[in-house]
This record gives sequence, structure tokens and C-alpha cells, in this order.
Amino acid sequence: MTTRTSAAAWHGDLKGGEGELSFGSGAFSGAYTYASRFEEGEGTNPEELLAAAHAACYSMSLANLLAKDGTPATSVRTDATAHLETVDGGPKITRIELVTVGSVPGIDGAAFETKAAAAKTACPVSQLFAGAEIEVTATLEG
Repeated sequence: MTTRTSAAAWHGDLKGGEGELSFGSGAFSGAYTYASRFEEGEGTNPEELLAAAHAACYSMSLANLLAKDGTPATSVRTDATAHLETVDGGPKITRIELVTVGSVPGIDGAAFETKAAAAKTACPVSQLFAGAEIEVTATLEG
């Protein structure tokens, strides 16, 4: 299989410092700070990037399962929300919410929900997050 790389640097102390990160492919680079992670400051943060990765992986996994079943999706869109909370005095990602909407000719809502639940298990990023609660809400368009 493949390997992927990304990089990040941090300069200074936790609250006063700043950092930058980049994808190895060059597709994205951005700044992050204490405020962008723990408050509402400008810039990105690890949780936002993990949510994007999870949404992308999950959408691909669901599309794959649907196609294998003979009902390929016209589209699958997933929004992911990572919840960073204080647990035992420190930050912890406690939950990931996945909200997915699919346009899939030839199946009903119950069948779509079944495939959506299976995609959570099949998605490698979901597997990585097995220690966190992962919630999925699936809606079929059309």
C-alpha cells in the first residue's frame, strides 16, 4: 500500500506560540495557534484536520460498499465534527460525529443506513479512532 506524510512545527510556549503545518503532497499548508485550537482564533488545528480526513475516508468507504452491492452512489457527502473536551484536566477528542448524505439510485433509506453503519467499520480512519465514540447520521437524498 501507500504511505503519506505531513509535517508540523511549533515555535514558543503553548499559549503564546504559533505553528505551521503542511501536507506532504503540497495540497495544503496553514498556521495554527493555541487560540485556533482551544478557542475561536484564526487558523487550523489538528482536530479540524482529523475531521476532514475522517469525512473523506468515510465517504470513500461508503461509496465503495454501495458500489460493491451493485448500487453505486451518484454522490456521498460527509461532514465530520471532532469534539475536543477537557477530561481529567487535559484535552481529549471524545467524539466524532459523521453526518452523511448520499444520492444513491435504487436503494431505500433503510438500506442506505445499513451501508452507512458498515462504512464506519470499514473506514481506516474510523478504525484509528476506535477509542473515541464515533456517531454517524445518514440521510438518503431523492
